[in-house]
Amino acid sequence: MILTVCLSPCIDVNIEVDSLAVGRSHKVISKRIFFTGKALNVAIGLSRLGAEAFATGFMYETNGNQFEQELHRERVPYKFVWSEGRVRENYKFIDNKSMLTEVDDTSPELKPEKQEELIKLVGEIAAHSEAVVISGSLAKGMTPDYYGKILRNVPDNVVKIADTEGERLFESLKVGVDIVKPNLGELERTFNRQMRNKKDLLDSCHKLIDLGTKCVLLSLGKHGAIITDGKHNYYCKSLNVAMNSTLGAGDGMVAAAVQAYVKGASMQDILKCGVAAGTAAVTSPYSISFKKDKYEEILSTLTVKEI
Repeated sequence: MILTVCLSPCIDVNIEVDSLAVGRSHKVISKRIFFTGKALNVAIGLSRLGAEAFATGFMYETNGNQFEQELHRERVPYKFVWSEGRVRENYKFIDNKSMLTEVDDTSPELKPEKQEELIKLVGEIAAHSEAVVISGSLAKGMTPDYYGKILRNVPDNVVKIADTEGERLFESLKVGVDIVKPNLGELERTFNRQMRNKKDLLDSCHKLIDLGTKCVLLSLGKHGAIITDGKHNYYCKSLNVAMNSTLGAGDGMVAAAVQAYVKGASMQDILKCGVAAGTAAVTSPYSISFKKDKYEEILSTLTVKEI
């Protein structure tokens, strides 16, 4: 079983409008609502691949039942730490020039006893898991070391995957993890520098390895991904597909990569699986994850080269 830990669920509201201007009234052309959260998306991706997933994390009483319905549909078992308040809502407005305007909410503040409850719960479930994935932002008032507190309660023999950036990533590395999966923007923000070439990318990934991870899976968006353990570096170019949505692409990559990792796959195959799932996810505008048949179709076309 693979446990995924969602620290900040959210409702993504994607709204298409004919134009967007401050101070004016607009008509909605289309609206899509997704009940999401990075680790929840990972759990759904794992389920679609046929893996045994279990979702946990924080959930909020006012509108959290909608997430339960989504997980039921995807056949993902779960157990949440419930708190007062509403799940945050993020709004994405897309106009007729394909310009994206985002308005992101913040999760309600969590009481210390709720934070301790999740740490304990993760420890209990992780004891029966092959791997634990922790990802996403933190609720209001929480500090980056919460990532470390969660991971320290995971048994040493359980695979640990962190998908985050900045101080949350550094706190995870202090504990020691098996895989981290930043994307290019996250890597640049983490080290506060622009990555200008392949050397910059690899140097930064190798620094993460020095700080406490066994492997780095670096997403390059439509350009594919890199994987490295500090000794060997591999690159896989993404298939050129129509990008209908970027929602959940990175989470799909994590789902397929962690499934391959716990099966003992080679670095090259872990990379291919991750790129295939991430690519398949962007072809699915009505879902937060990928379809298995599309994933398998793309996977069969990918090649990996050492760099």
